This record gives sequence, C-alpha cells and structure tokens, in this order.
Amino acid sequence: MLKQHIVVIGGYGHVGGHICRMLGETYPGLVYAAGRNLDRAQRFCRETGGKVKPMHFNRDDAADWDWLEQTKLVIVCIDQVDTVLAETCLANGVNYLDITANGPFLAQLERLNHGHCEGTGLLSVGLAPGLTNLLAQEAAKTLDETSRINITIMLGLGDSHGKAAIEWTVDHLHTVFDVTENGDIKKVSSFTDGRQTDFGGRLGCRTAYRFPFSDQATLPRTLEIPSVSTRLCFDSRLATLAIAGLRKSGAVRLLKNSVIRGWTVKLLESLKIGSAEYAVKVDAEGLKGGRHHAVGFSMYGENESLITARVAFAAASALYAGAFQRGMFHLEELFELERTDDVMYVKRKETGERFVI
Repeated sequence: MLKQHIVVIGGYGHVGGHICRMLGETYPGLVYAAGRNLDRAQRFCRETGGKVKPMHFNRDDAADWDWLEQTKLVIVCIDQVDTVLAETCLANGVNYLDITANGPFLAQLERLNHGHCEGTGLLSVGLAPGLTNLLAQEAAKTLDETSRINITIMLGLGDSHGKAAIEWTVDHLHTVFDVTENGDIKKVSSFTDGRQTDFGGRLGCRTAYRFPFSDQATLPRTLEIPSVSTRLCFDSRLATLAIAGLRKSGAVRLLKNSVIRGWTVKLLESLKIGSAEYAVKVDAEGLKGGRHHAVGFSMYGENESLITARVAFAAASALYAGAFQRGMFHLEELFELERTDDVMYVKRKETGERFVI
C-alpha cells in the first residue's frame, strides 16, 4: 500500500496547528491533525477548508496501528512518557519527527538506534533545540578547534505561548540537570550562574541563567565540543531578575505544590507584558590558526511557536520528499543552516538540497 499520509500528533494544538496549516497548503488532503479530542480536531480541520483531515489518536489507549500502513511521516507535538510510538513508526518504515525539548526523553529516543529501524527519526527540531543546534554548528565550523559554546536564549513574555510550553518552563524553574564542562558531566541548577550576553543593538547586554534546554546535552556528542551551556532570560529584565531572586531564596520550590503550580501557569497564560520577540546568541571559543579565537552568531524574530513550526515544516518537507539513512538523528547531524539577507534554509548535508524555514 502506498505510504503518503502525514500524521501530526497534537496537530490542533498551539504549535501543531501551525505545522498542519503549512503542510496542508503543500500536501492538501494528505495531512491529518491527530489527538484524543476528535471534536477539536474536526473544528480545526474545518478552519483549513478540508486541506487537513481529523484523526482520533489517544496515546493511552491500546494502539491500533493500521493507519501506519498509509503513513509516510509522523510528527509529534505532545509530551510522551514512553517510546512506543517512535519504535512502532521506525519498525514499520515510517519516518518520525519529534519537536520535544525534554532532554531525558530525547536520550530515550536516541537509544532506539540500537533497535530495528526501517525509517528515519529526527529530533531537536524547533527554536531551542533546533536552530540553536544549527547556529552552534555554524559557529564551530568557523574555528579549527572549538573548546566551548555558550548559548543564550531570550523569550518574549508578551508572546502567545502554548499551555504545554508554559507548563514545561514552570516545571523546570526548580530542577537540577547535567551539563558537560571540559568533557566531564556536572550537575547545575536552573536559574543559577548568571552570565552576561551581548545581543547587540537595542537589546544590548542581558543576564541569562542556566536552563535545561536539551541542546546542551546533545551538542557535546554531535559536534564533539567539550563544554556547552544554555541559558535563558526574558525580554523583561525585571521579570528575569525576579525569577532569579525567587530561585536564590528557594521560593520556587513552592511550584512543586500542584495548586500553586496551576495558579502560576494560568497567570502566565493570561499575563501579557513585554513583547513577542525572541533572540538567540551563540558564542563559541577555540583555536583558529593556532591562536585563541571567539565568534558570535545571533538570530532575532517574533513568535517562538511559529518559528518552531517553520523549522518543523522545513525538516518535515525534507523527510517527506527524500530518502535518508535509517536511524535516529538530531537536526544538526543531517542538516546545516544557510542564511541569505531575507531567507533562512535548512540544507541537507548529503545533497545540498535546501528547504525554506
């Protein structure tokens, strides 16, 4: 049976909806917005004029995998607790793309390389991880030997973030996680160890704090860099400072209480201060021509969920149109970034084929 369908799990959500609309314009009638709420999926699909079709999928039910027989690509925009979906896709020759930023879960997905793979899996697809990985790769290529990469992300508090993204951020304000420093693993805490980064222009210098974005766990292996760190700040300097203060005082531990956590998520969903702007700065250090050298690459824009969807759309278009090596990969292992004055692409390393972001 011909495999030509694209199934987007969570396809009527905040980011998934953007991805479905983009794919529906290119592949009308072949894209399915899937999720456990069929009514929401149907309402969303009517808004696309039928270019996207609804599909019921509940990850908690005993799975009926017959739909995979006609599916060429599955895109996952929801959090998962196990790798059953990914394993089943790859074992049945279905390509798999996941936009998750959950580092521990990405590590589980990476281990599927040791199993039976008949399809291609692509991870680290979005802004961070995703474009941050490609910018780090771009920076490292300018050096003969890269010893350190510092990634800084600024997010706008006035942006329209999906509930899942807000919950993920709130849940990680009080976590301890691993980073690689000089080739060794060490534990650090969220929103500690502030570092000044110069974004340039009107954004100027900002103090950003450690945060468990998964790129810093991936890049030491994929780019062979001994020290990688990722930090976060917000467009509101006051908000960034306030959260750092709450972290230092230990008050963020209150977020472990489900009621307080729920109030905080609702507040952040309704609160619109600041802008919808995001910025990324990658600073790399190493050797060039036998001497110490430092380079910086930056990126700016608005609407973090939209840029995540645009990266996913470009990568999905590549997976749908071409044949790739079987197994699970991160974005920077198969693609590189190419930028002109007004257009940004992911470029396939093997063929040089470009896909507009």
